Amino acid sequence: QVQLVESGGGLVQAGGSLRLSCVASGLSFNRAAMGWFRQAPGKERTFVAAISGIFSTGTPVANTVKGRFTISRDNAKNTLYLQMDNLTPDDTARYYCTGRGESWPTPDTSAYKYWDEGTKITVSS
Repeated sequence: QVQLVESGGGLVQAGGSLRLSCVASGLSFNRAAMGWFRQAPGKERTFVAAISGIFSTGTPVANTVKGRFTISRDNAKNTLYLQMDNLTPDDTARYYCTGRGESWPTPDTSAYKYWDEGTKITVSS
């Protein structure tokens, strides 16, 4: 059974930073493309960033966070990260860690099979 356990959410002031971590178990982590999505209150879930598994390349990032958010992974620790800098109130949302069996990273929500329950991030102005 695949489990994704996320940590690092919370409340931060505008201009601040946070780092999300997601520990995966039950899947071939190094092969899996992993990603982050977010959902603001009353809005659809949207793509944030993704990173390839070992059989592919690429780290697509949404334009809304490009230059501020960085996705990375540590395959030795089965852990996915999202470093978020220069946060703004528009970044307030529930953030989800996700993975898929294939190595190719994609911004398509429907391509991801595994999801965690998400963690809330609130950015105050």
